[in-house]
Amino acid sequence: MRAISGLWRWRGNPLCRATDLAEAWAALLALLLVLVVAPLVGVVIGSVAEDSLQRSVRDQQRSRHQVVATVVKKLNRVALDPDPESSTTRDAHSRVLADWTAPDGTAHHEPVLAGLESPRRGDHFTVWTDVHGGIVTRPLDRATATTHAVLAGAGAAGLAGGLIEGGRRLIVWRMVRRRYARWDQAWDKAGPDWGRTGTGS
Repeated sequence: MRAISGLWRWRGNPLCRATDLAEAWAALLALLLVLVVAPLVGVVIGSVAEDSLQRSVRDQQRSRHQVVATVVKKLNRVALDPDPESSTTRDAHSRVLADWTAPDGTAHHEPVLAGLESPRRGDHFTVWTDVHGGIVTRPLDRATATTHAVLAGAGAAGLAGGLIEGGRRLIVWRMVRRRYARWDQAWDKAGPDWGRTGTGS
């Protein structure tokens, strides 16, 4: 809005310099780009991310399977992880030796983390595996994928707006530098004769 009022204020003003008008037009153009281009970039990036993430969701749901494992025995606790995010998840689980059958029919007998507080022999719990029975993380769900896509779109829109504003500031900075350079040149021409008018020298 300041750009529009700036253009209106300079309209027909004899004191208006070409650089003042150019600055006002640059501000108006930047405002329009932020209002139109930045949201458009956000929508495009968000849509691309949504398509890619939903494809990943479908692939993971096809390739990952939830199977029931049986506790054989409880194992010693894993060493504490210095990373606070991973350690909080790991500390809520118990390390056990378990048996399970993979979707391809092969039997597995391996140590895993079980979501049981005090596991005993014969307890059942679920694990996510690939088709051959290897332990994998749970598949990404659709809601989480959509949330990530929305965040990607919002981030892209914000970045586009920031780049547009940064470009406007760079253009205005260059205009001001050029204006100061012209003032310096004009002062160099007028400076030596300053104050001598009418002295007869």
